[in-house]
Amino acid sequence: MSKLTPLGIGTVAGSIAGALMIRERGARLRAERLGAATLETLLNAIDANDAQTGAHVRRVADYSLILADAAGFDERTSHAIERVALFHDIGKIHEAITDIFHDDTGLTAGERRAVMTHPRRGADVLEPLKKFYPDLPDGVLSHHERWDGTGYPRQLKGRRIPLSARVVAIADTFDAITHGRRYSQARSVEEARKAIEEGSATQFDPDLAALFLSPPVWKLVERRMGAKRSPRRKGQRRDRNGSDLAVPDLMFRWRSEAVSRPLRGR
Repeated sequence: MSKLTPLGIGTVAGSIAGALMIRERGARLRAERLGAATLETLLNAIDANDAQTGAHVRRVADYSLILADAAGFDERTSHAIERVALFHDIGKIHEAITDIFHDDTGLTAGERRAVMTHPRRGADVLEPLKKFYPDLPDGVLSHHERWDGTGYPRQLKGRRIPLSARVVAIADTFDAITHGRRYSQARSVEEARKAIEEGSATQFDPDLAALFLSPPVWKLVERRMGAKRSPRRKGQRRDRNGSDLAVPDLMFRWRSEAVSRPLRGR
C-alpha cells in the first residue's frame, strides 16, 4: 500500500480546493442568471400590465444612465441606478391602484393617497431579490423622498436618501413632465427644466440637479428624448460607434431599443 508524500498530499488538497472553487463559481453564476431572469420577467410583467408605464420606466432608465455617466459613477453604481430606474414603479402593479392609472380623469385626494403607497409596495415585491441586488428594494422605496426631508414614505433627508433614488428622482420628474399620462397632459421641456431648477436643494440633490441641467448633459437628454428609435434584432445592442456588440442571453431587452451608454457585463 503506497503512502502519500507531503508533496502528494498537497497536490490532492490543491485539486480538491480547485474543484470546490469551480463548483462554487458555477453555483454563483447560476444564481446570478436566475436573478437576472427574474428581473427580466418582472420587467415583462410591467409591460403586460401597462405599456405606458413600461415605456416610462425605460425612458427614466435611459435618462438616469446619462446622468450617472456624466457624474462618473463606476459601473457597479450605474447598474444599481439602472435597476432602480427600471423597477421604481413596479409597486403600481396592484389592484388597489392599477385602475387609477387607466382613468382619464384627474386624481382625487384618495387616489393620490393610494398612489403614494407604490414605493412601499414595490420594495416589498423586490425584497426577495435583495440577496442578488442588495440596493434595489431600498432604492425603489426611496425614489419619492425629497432632499429637504418632506418626501415619502420615510421622510429621509439629504444624503440619507440612497444615491440611486436621488438620480432616478430627477429623471422621473423630467419624464413625468414631458410625457403625458392618462390623467395629466405633457408639458414642455422648458417647464421640466424650470421644475428641476426650482426643486434643487428642496426636492432634488443640488449637485445632481445642476449636473442634469448642465448644457452637455441637457443636450444629451433632449437628444435622447427626441430620438427616433429604429427597431433592431433581439439579442443585439450597439456601442458608441454603432457597431453590434455581443449580448448575453439574459439581459434587459429595453437596451435593444435604446442605450445611452454601453454598460458591460452584468
